[in-house]
Amino acid sequence: MRRRGGFASRAEAAREMKAMLDGELRGVYEDRRTTVASFLREWLASAKERLAPNTYAGYADCVERDLIPAFGHHRLPDLRPKHVDAWVTAQQNTGRGRVTIYRVVSTLRNALNAAVRSWRLRYNPAKYSVPPKPRAAERTCWTPEEAAAFLRHNAEHYADRLTDLFEVMLGTGMRRGELLALHWEDIHLMDRKLYVRWTLAAVNNNENLFGEPKTEASRAWVSLSPRVMTALHRQAALQMAAHPDGRLEGLVFAKPDGLPLRPQWVLDQLRKRTTEAGLPTIGLHDLRHTAASIMIAEGIPIAVVSKTLRHSTLAITINLYGHLLKDSADEAVNALEAALNRADGRSTGEPGNDLSDLNQAA
Repeated sequence: MRRRGGFASRAEAAREMKAMLDGELRGVYEDRRTTVASFLREWLASAKERLAPNTYAGYADCVERDLIPAFGHHRLPDLRPKHVDAWVTAQQNTGRGRVTIYRVVSTLRNALNAAVRSWRLRYNPAKYSVPPKPRAAERTCWTPEEAAAFLRHNAEHYADRLTDLFEVMLGTGMRRGELLALHWEDIHLMDRKLYVRWTLAAVNNNENLFGEPKTEASRAWVSLSPRVMTALHRQAALQMAAHPDGRLEGLVFAKPDGLPLRPQWVLDQLRKRTTEAGLPTIGLHDLRHTAASIMIAEGIPIAVVSKTLRHSTLAITINLYGHLLKDSADEAVNALEAALNRADGRSTGEPGNDLSDLNQAA
């Protein structure tokens, strides 16, 4: 037998009893005493363990900064699409960023989906209110010459741990968090390999947290080129000389006290040194994109690039870098034509580039 108390009157208790019985019949029980604010905080608490630290911090920011002030006073069953649509319109009219609006309403939709799955709502009032996802800004990638100039500038003017860090990042395409969380125990210099076991997340650019890599595919072996090996050997020699017992332990790239480097400081140094070298402004994740673009420009098959970057699917690699495959596509169709011509006994020649050729054929 279920019991509920705390009602102001017998009539209110009767209404709640009817709603509960109706919910038992339909399989959905909408508790009118639950506000949107209390539900959102409950949802956040339940989701914390399964979310990456930065994802949780982003959700919490959206909930406390926007969703609770806008919708928290509503009873959960009373929230309607018109409330969400009105908020979106008002935010757009104030000129607020499209990316921010998208993130806030997406967070609300995700939370209310959980309410629907747990039979606390019949439908999701934010389901159709999420504006279109803004197109991501095109990433800046350096040419091989620009990347080499940056590494040369670091070696000539700094020759420090960041010099080697940038060498490893460009030479492997590793993610920022993976490299900042790299431990010596995961590097096998004799085998020219390292294993990605951890990633470092900077929550709100303040608290550093170690966690698991982004995806299951990210937790994998990475091959090391001679240049990368040289950079790691330099770091190994420096750290062994500084250690009382001459041992390698802890983080590969760290502060003098062994604590992790702050990602924001690394980014600030990247921008500073990029400006000094007179190169296009670039972000830390753009170094990974630069590594990918150079591999593709050198004719490395996209499947091998995907494996090297440790993407979970080949489709992700194609979506990110498909625009770089134009020349590869030309080569593919020309090879296809050549194969058909050989099978048909024709000679292979250069196709005409003038539309007049087509007009004459017509």
